[in-house]
Amino acid sequence: MKKIIGVLVLFLTLNACKDELDCCVNIEPVNLTFKFTHNWDGVPVTSSDFNQFKFTNKNGETISIEKLRYVISGINIGSKKFSHHLVNIGENSGLEFLVNEVSQGSNFIKFTFGFTDNDNLDGIYQDLNSVNFGVPLMLGGGYHYMQFDGKYKDANNADANFNYHAIRAADRTKSNPWENLPDTSFEFDLGTFNFENDTTIEIKMNIAEWFKNPNTWNLNELNTVLMPNSEAQKLISANGKSVFSVGDVTE
Repeated sequence: MKKIIGVLVLFLTLNACKDELDCCVNIEPVNLTFKFTHNWDGVPVTSSDFNQFKFTNKNGETISIEKLRYVISGINIGSKKFSHHLVNIGENSGLEFLVNEVSQGSNFIKFTFGFTDNDNLDGIYQDLNSVNFGVPLMLGGGYHYMQFDGKYKDANNADANFNYHAIRAADRTKSNPWENLPDTSFEFDLGTFNFENDTTIEIKMNIAEWFKNPNTWNLNELNTVLMPNSEAQKLISANGKSVFSVGDVTE
């Protein structure tokens, strides 16, 4: 009887260890979806709102959005890393980004708005080349971070164009225009998440922030030809740091 009990205990112990091992080793990965949404100080913005004078910036100018597309890069999800992703609101493309087989458990998530100088190499991203997202070599080459175009009502209440384009800063008054300039891309840290099931994370862009924090943007002074203006690029970069936030996280 003692031998039978001993064998039974050993059998149960081994099976318990096997179950525990299977639990720890064979954890199914989950799928992660980023959902990019856009708003103007909390009011949702979609492509259906384009080409209408329905937004007012902090400086008091009424704005119509005609194009808004931007790239994020260096997307880190725990141990996974992805090159870049283009969001185009006007064409309703890139509004979701699916990542398969993310490890369960704790994962940090961060990305870069635009490209760091090390990653902003001219002509290497064919998908961006095909949609004319590159920057001319005379302005440093590489790629745009954002193309934000539209119209505003000027001081005479007439329609005027703006091209709020974000690129790598350059000072063309110097022999080396990119020497000792700050990297105008910036990192957005979403935080750390504990994944147990397939999850959707909303990434919100408040478009109004591009015009107000920390620099109140005056479109009557800074409207077009911003790409070769290194000081304007630094202002754009500073304002961008408050644009993104994490919205709903759902399983």
